[in-house]
Amino acid sequence: MSLPYFYSPDPASGRLDGAEGRHAVTVKRITPGETVVLTDGRGTAATVCVSDVRGKDTLTGEVLDVETVPAPSPRVTVVQAIPKGERAELAVDLAVQGGADAIVPWISHRTVSRWPAAKQAKQVEKWRAAALAAAKQSRRAWVPEVSEPVTTNQLPALLQGRQVLVLHEDAAVSLRTVEFAPEVALVVGPEGGIGPEELELIGGTAVRLGPEVLRTATAALSALSAIGALTQRW
Repeated sequence: MSLPYFYSPDPASGRLDGAEGRHAVTVKRITPGETVVLTDGRGTAATVCVSDVRGKDTLTGEVLDVETVPAPSPRVTVVQAIPKGERAELAVDLAVQGGADAIVPWISHRTVSRWPAAKQAKQVEKWRAAALAAAKQSRRAWVPEVSEPVTTNQLPALLQGRQVLVLHEDAAVSLRTVEFAPEVALVVGPEGGIGPEELELIGGTAVRLGPEVLRTATAALSALSAIGALTQRW
C-alpha cells in the first residue's frame, strides 16, 4: 500500500504543521511509527518516519529519503471549460488524477456557468484546493497550477508556443495519430460543444478521442490517459 502524501513547503525538514498538519494528525490520525511522504508540490518528496505528534496539528519525524521526481514529459496543460455546479471540482479532480500539469479555467462561448467578478477569486481557490487534494490522493509529487480564468479571445495569447489540441467530436484527426510536442495544451469544451467560429478563434488542431461523446468533466481524464499511454509519461 502506498504511503500517504502531505504538502509541506520544506519536505526535507521532516516537520508538518498548520492545515496540512491538522489533516495528518486529526483527520488521518497519523501516529508515531508510521511513515508518510512530505512533498512541496514541485517535485521534491521526502519519506518521513513519524517520531512525535504534538497537539492537533504538528508532527515531526526522521527523514529516511529525499527524492527529486522529474516533471512529466510532455507537459500537458488542460484548458477546461467551466462546468456547472459540482461538476467543476469533479473535472479538476479527475484531470489531476489523469496527470494534468496545469489547469486553466475557460469561459467559452457556450459556457453556462459564469463566475461573477466578486466570486471569481473564491472559485479559483476552490479549484486549487481540489487540485491539491487530488494530487495528494494520487500520490503526486507535482501539484498542478490552476490559473485565473480566461475567455476564448484571451486563449491564443495564453497558448502561444504550445501544441494546441482541441477535443472535438467532429474532428477527422484521431488523438492516437498525433506526434506530441514537449508542451501540449489540451482544450476541453463545455457540454454544448465548441462551434466552428470559436474553434477557428482558438486555433490548433481538432482531435477526436474516440467514438463516444464524453462529458466535459471526464474528457480531460480520458485524453490524459491516452496521452500517457502514447508517450513516455507512463
